[in-house]
Amino acid sequence: MPDKRLRDDLQATFDARRDLGPDYEAALIDSFVERLDATITHRVRAELDQHGALPAPKRRRQSGHPMVPIALGSLAIGVPLTAIAADGAGPAGLLVTWLAIVVVNIAAAMATMRRP
Repeated sequence: MPDKRLRDDLQATFDARRDLGPDYEAALIDSFVERLDATITHRVRAELDQHGALPAPKRRRQSGHPMVPIALGSLAIGVPLTAIAADGAGPAGLLVTWLAIVVVNIAAAMATMRRP
């Protein structure tokens, strides 16, 4: 059911347009839109006051699996570390480097699984 005041305002705007002519059309429309906006704002505030403010939206989880950045980072760091370890420390350095990377990935995976 339309608001009687808004209906009367719109009718008055049409009547004024008819009396004043098309030169005042833009000003009349702007005036009506301002009154309409004020009415909507008043109604929304009244609803919020009556029911309380809406709760903040829940934070969405990032799309994709959370381990993807860790896995890609491990590969990006693993390639140069492999070259350095193989050149400087041989197979033992290579083994230690990749064991460390595996341990970091396992720890990250376990931490991710514990999150709600």
